[in-house]
Amino acid sequence: MHENKISTEVKELVLDATKVGVWDWSVENNGLVCNERWAEIIGYSLSELMPIDYQTWIDVLHPDDLPKAIRNFDYHCQGQSDLCELEVRLKHKNGHYVWILSTGKAISWDADGKPTRMIGIHQEIDFRKRQEELLATTTELLKESQRIGKLGGWQFNLNNGELIWTDETYRIYETAPQEFTPTIELVVSYLHSDSKKIFQDAFDAAIKLGKEYDLELETYTTKGQLIDVRTTCNITYSEGVIIKISGIFQDISDEKNNQRKLEKSNQVLKEVNEKLKYAANYDQLTHLPNRNLLADRMQQALIKAQRYNKNIAIAFLDLDGFKEVNDAYGHDIGDEFLCFVANRFKTVIREHDTLARFGGDEFVLILDDLDSHQQARDILQRILSSIAENFVIKNKLLSVTVSIGVTFYPEDDSYADILIRHADQAMYRAKEQGKNCIHEFDFENDVAIKQQYRELEYISKGFNNKEFVLYYQPKINMKTNEIIGLEALIRWQHPTEGLLPPFRFLPYIEGSSMEIELGKWVIDQAIKQLNEWRSIGITIPISVNVSPLQLQHEDFIKQLNEVLFLNNNFQAGQLEFEILESSIIKDTQHIADVINQCKQYGICFSLDDFGTGYSSLSYLRKLMTDAVKIDKSFVIDMLEDMDDQAIVKSIIELSKTFGRSVIAEGVETKEHGEQLLKMGCYKAQGFGIARPMTACAVPAWIQLWNSSPPWICARI
Repeated sequence: MHENKISTEVKELVLDATKVGVWDWSVENNGLVCNERWAEIIGYSLSELMPIDYQTWIDVLHPDDLPKAIRNFDYHCQGQSDLCELEVRLKHKNGHYVWILSTGKAISWDADGKPTRMIGIHQEIDFRKRQEELLATTTELLKESQRIGKLGGWQFNLNNGELIWTDETYRIYETAPQEFTPTIELVVSYLHSDSKKIFQDAFDAAIKLGKEYDLELETYTTKGQLIDVRTTCNITYSEGVIIKISGIFQDISDEKNNQRKLEKSNQVLKEVNEKLKYAANYDQLTHLPNRNLLADRMQQALIKAQRYNKNIAIAFLDLDGFKEVNDAYGHDIGDEFLCFVANRFKTVIREHDTLARFGGDEFVLILDDLDSHQQARDILQRILSSIAENFVIKNKLLSVTVSIGVTFYPEDDSYADILIRHADQAMYRAKEQGKNCIHEFDFENDVAIKQQYRELEYISKGFNNKEFVLYYQPKINMKTNEIIGLEALIRWQHPTEGLLPPFRFLPYIEGSSMEIELGKWVIDQAIKQLNEWRSIGITIPISVNVSPLQLQHEDFIKQLNEVLFLNNNFQAGQLEFEILESSIIKDTQHIADVINQCKQYGICFSLDDFGTGYSSLSYLRKLMTDAVKIDKSFVIDMLEDMDDQAIVKSIIELSKTFGRSVIAEGVETKEHGEQLLKMGCYKAQGFGIARPMTACAVPAWIQLWNSSPPWICARI
């Protein structure tokens, strides 16, 4: 009796320590006996639940768990389970539900084999269930993240050779665990041939030498699709021995495809740039350097001559009688003949000399690194002799001669453009002397230079007499019909010859102080006109052509400050400087610094005549201009000339790449505008929109345009 008492006390202590609720259910009469802990689990005292029966348990059971409880009870009664065990939710006194593990067992049966009494326990498992739910949620989030990132995992056990994949790895391979058992050999067999050795070498180094890896490979899925994957390897050691390796397995096909597209786009852009660069530097017919590359070679030759105290000869060559060949036999034979002549010239000059086609049947030759003038004279004499023999082209016997003018640097200490002009003037003297000869430029006595001085005097006199005026040509946005700007264009209102265009006087002032003075006047007049139009409600920006010589002048910023000070109503964003890209820029860095200073005043910049100049790509990269103007020579003929159209499209794409806006000059017709819009160029200027007009005509034109714009391309 004493032992039974001790045993009972021990059982109670154990139950109390384990916090287990105990129940005893009389199935026949639904009577239920429980201990205090059973009630405490759901927040009650045992007395609060009295009398307790089976219904008491049903009342606190979560409704969704009742079918499961009945099913488990039936299985147990039918002998299908030794224990009636289930996890259910019981309602707490405070209203929330508590997870418990209910374990019961029938201990007596009636004659029909039905249980008459069951005993069991309740254990609170609320914390465990929350942890399981958290783990399940975390696992689900991890799987979803892996699915979105196409990022799987793998592990290889070196002890048993077992390879384990995560679900996402199976998905990447387009299979499932029940369909596919992964092995290293199978993984290798699915790899693209180019990737097999890379992987095998890395894997062998990992298991033998402990070298981790991070590889990008190509592999086939189980369904034959070729994909790009990234796989890594981490090493796990036990007591200094490699026991397993594991890593990620990621589908990077999208990234690699985008990378390939980008590389292809870059390659296309590179090829376009190379073609554009070639077109900008070489003559398409003779494949000789053109004016652009000639200017660059001239600068290099001048720098070299100054550094090493060497002489340079600049020769201007013009064919005698070539026009007659063209007129008699047509341009096809004329072009072929021109190429033959150019090749003859190349055979008698030195390898490092530069022969460039200047235009038509004109060539310029740079002979640098000369020890004497006689050395140049000998080469030029060989050029005369090289075409003394007749040419036979398509059974036609053809012949020409050549007139050559030459000037020598540093005796003729001029800018590169002026040196070429002096050689050109000397060539005309050779023509006057009977052709097929050489004439050397005489700076002091040459008639041509005297003629230039006379012209310069006339221009200076006209400037002092206030005979120069500005005309304005509108620019529009073809999509919106908005007037976006006006380009200021200089004209000479000559007292006897009438209105003269720029090409009649600007060439004579290039490189002179008059060029600087006239440029300053144009800026001053444009700003004055801006202020005058603003007073009547017109606020359209004006663009002004500024020569590189003017920008490179040491006093340019000082002079600009003077102009802005005298016109103190100037507003930022209303003035744009157009740099003639077809001119030589000696000091690109200096020009870039000047541009930055001007931008502080709110002045914008664009590259004018883009595509015809000396260093298009270099200027676009180095000079932080806001816009690019496509030269009208490409735009005018692009409807018939596919090469010109390709150049226009290339310039548009190139401008977008460098973050520049683009405007096309030479828009003569609405068809031009429609083609430009299709290629992504919306801004335009040209006779098809409006011809240059006087300042007083601008307000009326603006009013007419805004009331009834004739341009129809906005509907495209």
